[in-house]
Amino acid sequence: MTVSAMNRSCRFCNRELIHELVDLGVSPLSNTYLRSEDLARMEPFYPLVPYVCDRCFLVQLPAVETPERIFSDYAYFSSYSDTWLAHARDYCAAMTARFGLGTDSFVVEIASNDGYLLQNFAAAGIPSLGVEPAANIARVAREKGVDTEIAFFGRETAARLAHERRKADLLLGNNVLAHVPDLNDFVSGLEILLAPDGVVTMEFPHLLELILHNQFDTIYHEHFSYFSLLTVRQVFDAHGLQIFDVDRLPTHGGSLRIYAAHSDRQPIHERVTALEAEERTRGLDRLETYQRFGEQVRETKRALLDFLIRAKEDRKQVVAYGAPAKGNTLLNYCGIRTDFIDYTVDRSPHKQGLFLPGTHIPIHAPERIRETRPDYVLILPWNLREEIVEQMSDVREWGGRFVVPIPRVEVVH
Repeated sequence: MTVSAMNRSCRFCNRELIHELVDLGVSPLSNTYLRSEDLARMEPFYPLVPYVCDRCFLVQLPAVETPERIFSDYAYFSSYSDTWLAHARDYCAAMTARFGLGTDSFVVEIASNDGYLLQNFAAAGIPSLGVEPAANIARVAREKGVDTEIAFFGRETAARLAHERRKADLLLGNNVLAHVPDLNDFVSGLEILLAPDGVVTMEFPHLLELILHNQFDTIYHEHFSYFSLLTVRQVFDAHGLQIFDVDRLPTHGGSLRIYAAHSDRQPIHERVTALEAEERTRGLDRLETYQRFGEQVRETKRALLDFLIRAKEDRKQVVAYGAPAKGNTLLNYCGIRTDFIDYTVDRSPHKQGLFLPGTHIPIHAPERIRETRPDYVLILPWNLREEIVEQMSDVREWGGRFVVPIPRVEVVH
């Protein structure tokens, strides 16, 4: 697990990174979907090897590309998941009630995507602003009437918005903290833009769930960091923000929602101390916990390939559902291409007609499954398995079955 130093340093505490979490080989950027004319061209692959800092225990990927290259023209639109839309509605209602938000409040969402969440605040008459770096996605939000700035967030953007607009009473980011290469600049920006009595909420996949449930496919180049509560508290404390509460969420296979305010503005809830105690009990403050992760990842790879080989030997047709970034990590790490998976489908029209990066598996509309009646449907966004199985329930009418790869290979009857 320990490798020779390669001029890498922790993006939070600047400690030299020498401890690998797992070696996932090389992979293209997970959201660089290809057109047919791209298939004969050279495709860049990058090492996919996360490290763990032995001082602050931040799990992280060294940056292989600039944020502008990764996020300026993005393929992920939040509005194509019913589960995620419902989650956003519930969040807005809960925050409005808990913090007394109204027409005099100001809500800012960082990485606001296509307006999937802020449209709920707008409908309630609560002033809001989205900050979204991907111009193609921001345009969709604006078409919905969601006020959106096209910008990357950090100290500079925060200072400008605080001057040109106002400071935020609620400052939120769902699944953005992991996407930030300059972590200190980003969290410092939160402190700058937050009103004196305001609240920050951030949601991100929980590192504890990733390790316990073998969610290695959530590791990809767009996710620079992977957080425990123990680590994220260190980061926020260093920039004058105190985490005073935390919720454990089912989203993305298990996430955290942290609540932070300017230091000493809120009493610390017992949920914070309880979860930190659990993380210590589970060993998230000990290097040996991370050293055991690699073998369970390799076991999953062998099990999935064994299933697919047997299915093909039995002349079964296997297709996939979904074109998520996590699926591209899984398929590229396991070396699964069209020799095993005929095609995949996705509800997003922005992905249909394209090909998955690296594996070149074609992406069709979901109706393709009903046309070809495959024997197995591999669910790549396994965190949405219930939603997908319900949407595609007629697969069982011709004897088809669903396959879920994470945390272990499971055939759903």
